[in-house]
Amino acid sequence: MAKGGYRGNPMGGMNMNMVKQAQKMQQDMLRMQEEMETREYDATVGGGMIKAVVNGKHEVLRMEISPEAVDPDDVEMLQDMVVAAVNEAMRKADAEASANMAKLTGGLNLSGLF
Repeated sequence: MAKGGYRGNPMGGMNMNMVKQAQKMQQDMLRMQEEMETREYDATVGGGMIKAVVNGKHEVLRMEISPEAVDPDDVEMLQDMVVAAVNEAMRKADAEASANMAKLTGGLNLSGLF
């Protein structure tokens, strides 16, 4: 052994800094995810006749259906509009989550790491 003994990895400080940065990013991601889950996203279809409201956990919170949208002879159209409104609201929630994740990670794809 050299005089003075083993001094460790000269890059050890950099590794600890990277670990701290990764831990901070993970905490930020968890905080962002919690915030996103409580937000509400809405979509309106059919000229405003149908409105769906979902949260960031992909739960439908509310559905507003205008009486004019209810045609007993065309239930299929009402069903299609409800599905379209829910899907659009979900897309909005996903798009905001993706945009916020990109801001947080600087555009890096870190899926599966956290």
